[in-house]
Amino acid sequence: MRQELSESHEATLGEPTVVLPTVQRRDVVPSEPPEHHGPANHPPGNHGPRPHRPSPYRARNSKIPSPARSTGDDAGEDVLDNAPPLAGAGGRVPAGRARNRAVERHWSAEPNRSAAARPANRPFVRVRGRHAAMSRRQRWERQYVRALVLCDLLAGIAAGAVTFGLRFGDEVTTYNRSYLWLSALLPLALLAVLVVSRAYERRFLFVGTDEYQRVFRGGVGLIAGVAVVSYALDLDLARSYVLAALPTAMVSAVVLRFALRKRLHIARSRGERLRRVIVVGHELSVIGITRQLRRERYHGLEVVGACLPPDHDGVIDLPVFGTFDDVATAVDAADADTVVVLSCPELDGAALRRLAWRLERDEVDLVVASALIDVAGARTTIRPFDGLPMLHVEHPRLHGGARVVKDLVDRVGALALLILFGPLLLAVALCVRVTSRGPVLFRQVRVGRDGSEFRIFKFRSMYVDAEARLAELRHLNEHDGVLFKMRDDPRVTPVGRWLRRLSLDELPQLLNVIAGQMSLVGPRPPLPSEVAVYADDVRRRLAVKPGMTGLWQVSGRSDLSWEETVRLDLRYVENWSLSLDLVILLRTMTAVVRSSGAY
Repeated sequence: MRQELSESHEATLGEPTVVLPTVQRRDVVPSEPPEHHGPANHPPGNHGPRPHRPSPYRARNSKIPSPARSTGDDAGEDVLDNAPPLAGAGGRVPAGRARNRAVERHWSAEPNRSAAARPANRPFVRVRGRHAAMSRRQRWERQYVRALVLCDLLAGIAAGAVTFGLRFGDEVTTYNRSYLWLSALLPLALLAVLVVSRAYERRFLFVGTDEYQRVFRGGVGLIAGVAVVSYALDLDLARSYVLAALPTAMVSAVVLRFALRKRLHIARSRGERLRRVIVVGHELSVIGITRQLRRERYHGLEVVGACLPPDHDGVIDLPVFGTFDDVATAVDAADADTVVVLSCPELDGAALRRLAWRLERDEVDLVVASALIDVAGARTTIRPFDGLPMLHVEHPRLHGGARVVKDLVDRVGALALLILFGPLLLAVALCVRVTSRGPVLFRQVRVGRDGSEFRIFKFRSMYVDAEARLAELRHLNEHDGVLFKMRDDPRVTPVGRWLRRLSLDELPQLLNVIAGQMSLVGPRPPLPSEVAVYADDVRRRLAVKPGMTGLWQVSGRSDLSWEETVRLDLRYVENWSLSLDLVILLRTMTAVVRSSGAY
């Protein structure tokens, strides 16, 4: 045995010597950055000017809108927008070269708003399994969820206190002491049902209507649970208290959640709390998704780079971090936390699975964009078939019981609003009558559901000869589609400008809603002349009743292009729901205050 060990020892000594890497002292600054030293390990906010790196970035494509940049005397020279900034005095770029804004955010010595700045003496050290950008995103997401919990508790406390005060007054007696305890337990019960209904899961938050739907389901479940328990235990529980406290708590929770989400969207419009996204796909698909995400920043996705196929010949206004095989490296280089894979034949099931395995180490989100256009998640389900996941798409709800409920809600809501705004309607009618000659109400033929025509009612905001003067102003149209829009239309009266700015001229359309010709929420009611030039796809807008407000109205109104207007209307037709109507009605109030696109 000893002889065998000796021979093994001699064989080991005969092997070639392995040179180990030199360990540098902490006080010694290396002349060159070590390998794999990038923004994922050391965010831009912690460092000064970066050394110049050779860039694989390509030139800018003008199809993607980018933030306005100054143009100097060298604007006519050849530029390479995707090149990183060159090291120089003051970080200036030599004449004849410009920088892509996305690259500037990545390479600038200034800290990015979406990056967590740290003191220079506390460098960020990346922990395996926890990406730097993902850690920052999870930090603010946890704060957002805690704020949601606080809002729901406040909604329960307010609903219990208000209902108890209105039902029993300020005095606590032997009879109402039990209801005082119920009011105190209401916030905890509301919180419990919302947890069960998964109203705090992050995939349902931030955008969309799933969050509000789950709050309503939890509230309805709480009402049903209280009814069952009181019946089973034969509790003498006042129905008026239950039917007042629980719906009030549910509605208050939805309103507070909506306000918290609007605050998040405002922060995202300033460039905060954004996910840093790497887009993987072909050039045209990358251009399309980038244009849409830059236009709708409230989704919280900031495209910071792309990975294109090896044989791509196009140019895009983004940093290009290699091909489909370089996605994991691109995530580190761009400090991204999300990868969006667009539909392309090169990335099949096996390739996506391998990509998911590579991104799993750092907990980077992988999002696969479907080829379906504007189809909400509620209409899609995954159904396995012999081990293969099949995406089943439900047809939109254009008929049936859901539409009956919508018609009932529309008419009851319009009647209530007509009574509520009665004094305001009389005041506006008086102003229109006194300030200009002509009738108070403007009647015009519009096209409704399935192409049926009806007369719409509006407060007159133009002079009486407005229709006759339209031909001489047609060449001044500022809209790119079949609509005629002018920001400074001379046919509009001084009072009419204020009515349009505050959308008060639309209030008489409540009469059309009560008559069943319109809906509170829906596509814009078009003119017969507009419908005559509709393409086949655009006629899909006529599948539902037109609305007083809709996605078009709350997303910019006349400031939107014709293509975007049609897309928003078709999205509503395909994905209608009562919760979506509620969200649009809430967004209408903020849109009226902003007055953007109202002319």
